[in-house]
Amino acid sequence: MYGCPNQSIPVKFYIVAFSASPAGHLSLFIGVLLMYLMTILGNVTIITLVCAVKKIHTPMYFFLCNLSFLDLISTTSIIPKLLFITLTQDHSISIHGCIAQLFFFMLCGTGVLLILTSMAYDRYVAVCRPLQYYLIMSKFLCVVMAVVSWLVGTFNSLMHTILTSLLMFCISHDINNFFCELSSLISISSSDANSRKILIAIEDFFLGFLPFFLIILSYIFIICNIMKIRSKHGRLKAFSSCTSHLLTVTLFGGPGILFYIRTQFSHEEDKDKLLSVLFLIVVPMLNPLVYSLRNKDIWEATAAITKRKCTRGAFSF
Repeated sequence: MYGCPNQSIPVKFYIVAFSASPAGHLSLFIGVLLMYLMTILGNVTIITLVCAVKKIHTPMYFFLCNLSFLDLISTTSIIPKLLFITLTQDHSISIHGCIAQLFFFMLCGTGVLLILTSMAYDRYVAVCRPLQYYLIMSKFLCVVMAVVSWLVGTFNSLMHTILTSLLMFCISHDINNFFCELSSLISISSSDANSRKILIAIEDFFLGFLPFFLIILSYIFIICNIMKIRSKHGRLKAFSSCTSHLLTVTLFGGPGILFYIRTQFSHEEDKDKLLSVLFLIVVPMLNPLVYSLRNKDIWEATAAITKRKCTRGAFSF
């Protein structure tokens, strides 16, 4: 029989986070804080531009707005607590705080992958079916795809948080990570978690491998279609419309795949933490930059808002 006779779940967990000298903790605090502020600034800017400028009310930027919301939620659910731990060396986290972190992390992880899959389909239609683009990528279809991404992420996250809250923790309450991540919680649980591991493996296929396979498949069709374009300028123009999304998929998928492989086949916690930092802090910070640099629509939207503010300021005098 698994579990504790008197207590099924602790009042608090303790996040191990990073072991470093006081100077190292200060450097970590400053570095993470700067990246967090850049993440907030970049994603809020993207959301503001997409909502305020009608010219970029297109499917691609609609999905980008959803992606920015998910990045904001995921970083805000994890980074402030990490900053608090680094600054105060108080590693405790309440069970409710831990469950909240787990819920938002899983919601955003699933949601981001599904939104990226939706964006891949959008790019496929834009390159391979350009004359039918606005007919296929209707406002209704875009809203349905976004809502399904959020609902699937929410349902999956809610299921795992409920199942995790039923686990028992007798041996250890120390989470060897810098946030409450599912595999870290299962590894310290005294309950029989075999059924949960099977469930995770099934979900990894349907919510991980399958969307990633669809993204790759869409780009196979895109590349094949681009190669059929005769003019070099036409090929470059078609490919440039996909580069931002392709970079975002690479930034998200690369660390994500490495993190999954390492957690399944390796137990070097320090390296896993570094991959988590890349996956959860660096990538959300870079996403707005990927869609801003060399993006004519974003720069024109920024100029339009700036001009609008200057005009209002002039009339106010």
